Amino acid sequence: MLGKGRKVSSRGETVAANYAFGPAEDDIIIKHRLLTRTTTTRGEPPLKKLQKKFTSFVLEVEKDEDNYNECAKLSKAFLQELSTFEIPLLKSKAVIDSNLREKENFNELKDEINRQILQAQTDIEDLKKQLEESKIERQHKEECEAIRKLISAPPPRSETQKSITELEKEIAALEAENTAGSRLLELRKKQFALLLHVVDELQNTIEEEQKSLIEEMRMVTEEQKSGMEDANGGSEAMAVD
Repeated sequence: MLGKGRKVSSRGETVAANYAFGPAEDDIIIKHRLLTRTTTTRGEPPLKKLQKKFTSFVLEVEKDEDNYNECAKLSKAFLQELSTFEIPLLKSKAVIDSNLREKENFNELKDEINRQILQAQTDIEDLKKQLEESKIERQHKEECEAIRKLISAPPPRSETQKSITELEKEIAALEAENTAGSRLLELRKKQFALLLHVVDELQNTIEEEQKSLIEEMRMVTEEQKSGMEDANGGSEAMAVD
């Protein structure tokens, strides 16, 4: 991987390094090297050493010579190198398993923390509502206490005398209105009694006129009847003669 190191300016400001590969490519390369173990900080890489041991063993086995001891020696060396190569892998696997368990524990802890955060937010909202209700209740209590103090406190003498004067005026006005109403009611009673008397006299007059009219009609009817009888008697006498 090609790249430039960090540069420090005269003012001590650090300038970011420019790399030939991006962060994603760097992660892939580092992961590949860790898996294949092709690089090491000291000496020859373990995988190359293992490869050499295996190659030497295979080449010695493929020879037609009677080299059993040499093959056994190379096989033992290869197995030792394989065990040496396997130990870091087992360690890495243990670290990976531990990291996975830690990750699961972290996720569970994260979920629990998120749940507690949501619960805390809900509790905070509830407490805010209770606080607002308590403020309103306290305000109402203070208003009621102020009203109670106003009610229990005796009013000034001037205000009491003024209220008494106004009440006396109202009583006098009501008495005057009552007197006027009584007089008007008495007048209306007299007018109504007079009206009934007039109606009674008018009814009597109408009845007398009706009786007089009936009597006149009866007398006219009787006179007509008598005239008709007289006329019939004269006609009969003339017929006899």
